[in-house]
Amino acid sequence: MAEDHAHPAGQTDADFAEHEKTYHLFLQLVKYTVIGVAALLALLAFFLG
Repeated sequence: MAEDHAHPAGQTDADFAEHEKTYHLFLQLVKYTVIGVAALLALLAFFLG
């Protein structure tokens, strides 16, 4: 009874495509956040250093 699953195990192609889309968005957000933080630190070092 504990092993009676409503959905089959594994991902379908549609789920994997959505996963890749979300992952690429995540990578873009991380990339631009890192660039923004680096720029902020550079500006702080220039004006306060």
